[in-house]
Amino acid sequence: MWRARDIPLLDGAIALVTGASAGIGLETAKALAGRGAHVVLGVRDIARGADAARAVTGTGSVLPVDLASLASVRRAATQFRERFDRLDVLVNNAGLWWQPARRTEDGFESQVGVNHLGHFALTGLLLDILERSPSGRVVTVSSKAASAGSVTDLDPRSLDGYRPTAAYNASKLANLLFAFELQHRLTDAGCSTISLAAHPGGARTSLFRDASAGFRLANATVGWLFTQSAGRGALPVLRAATDPHAAGGEYFGPGGLGQFKGAPKPQRPPLSATDRGQQRRLWTISEEATGVTYAPLCQPPARR
Repeated sequence: MWRARDIPLLDGAIALVTGASAGIGLETAKALAGRGAHVVLGVRDIARGADAARAVTGTGSVLPVDLASLASVRRAATQFRERFDRLDVLVNNAGLWWQPARRTEDGFESQVGVNHLGHFALTGLLLDILERSPSGRVVTVSSKAASAGSVTDLDPRSLDGYRPTAAYNASKLANLLFAFELQHRLTDAGCSTISLAAHPGGARTSLFRDASAGFRLANATVGWLFTQSAGRGALPVLRAATDPHAAGGEYFGPGGLGQFKGAPKPQRPPLSATDRGQQRRLWTISEEATGVTYAPLCQPPARR
């Protein structure tokens, strides 16, 4: 059974965790810093990020990044590169859930825009310095909801027939399609960086704050049957990020009944996430939407 104490020593490693001011992101940051990594907390709210950094035992710093703004993502990538010359672990964790119909700064449906496109752009802009690490990893956090996602809901600019749950499910499916396609491309290019995915199962976090009153009531009364703490929910993410035996393309989630709770184990992704045609289609859509391309892979610029 894999536990937090199984995280190897990470002295000197540099990790960037998005959405690190609370929930799964903060618990991931705490655990990585506790094993010696310098953790960069990617946050939208700088004040909350500073509070979170103070809660981290070890070394941590704050990087402002609003994944609903491609301009902010580009600024964050530039600022990161000015401060660090490599990146060992990138955890694409930040996310929205149950949002009303709204658009990001760039005109994307907000959940697909933040949960997928913002991370697609950030990863592409940092991939070359991930490759400077001898063991770079990209961990993209998905959800059990990915299994209910439909590729027909992946038009990033459409709000036609908008349903919050369907948009969230589609964004979480997009996370998996992205993570697995990235690994295919890294392998084909002979890169050392690997891409993995994870989901926290049912974790008690602030993600549910925007849900309907009925959902919040149910979660407060019987939700304990299907949920675990944010710290436990972070374990699949941490295993994907640090387990030396984990391989590119693996997907980790809780090992208990229904994958809601339990110690992290490799899991079989939904079939919809393994469709190579859909993986490539989403990649093309994402490049066109963000203006971020990943070619050439594994060719870092000259060191400063």
